[in-house]
Amino acid sequence: MSLTLRAATPSDMAGVAAIYDHYVLTSTATFELTPPGPPLWDAKLDAVRDGGWPFLVADTCGEVAGFAYVGPWRPRPAYEHTVEDSIYLDPAYTGRGVGTQLMARLIEEAEQAGAREMIAVVADMDSPASLSLHRRAGFADAGRLERVGRKFDRWLGTTLLQKSLA
Repeated sequence: MSLTLRAATPSDMAGVAAIYDHYVLTSTATFELTPPGPPLWDAKLDAVRDGGWPFLVADTCGEVAGFAYVGPWRPRPAYEHTVEDSIYLDPAYTGRGVGTQLMARLIEEAEQAGAREMIAVVADMDSPASLSLHRRAGFADAGRLERVGRKFDRWLGTTLLQKSLA
């Protein structure tokens, strides 16, 4: 498999949307209830880049195999150097090292952009691979929030993880 990690471009957003929409419709990995589609991702790409943060795609033969980005953890100025990550893979590329490569590059680029702390909020019912990925990348468990989301007629919790970058 030929894989290139690179900065996302507007032409990648249809592929990003397709991957994300799959998880919206089939899993509790995201608490989104309705697929937002490409227009949301166009705006998200602009916001992430305007903030000076990385938005990456894993490209294989011109197709988006996965994506990862960071954005502000909270809007208040004191949180300026703390970011939250998001990472999603096309189901055809899970278990093949794509997530590990994307995460490593995301951490590197977030640190270069000025992040000092990275937070992950993982919905844990359907996301053991995400928890494992983050822990392998050096994230430590920072807490749990029980029954904070409801999807598919189930109450769901999240696990908070944190990694110091600088």
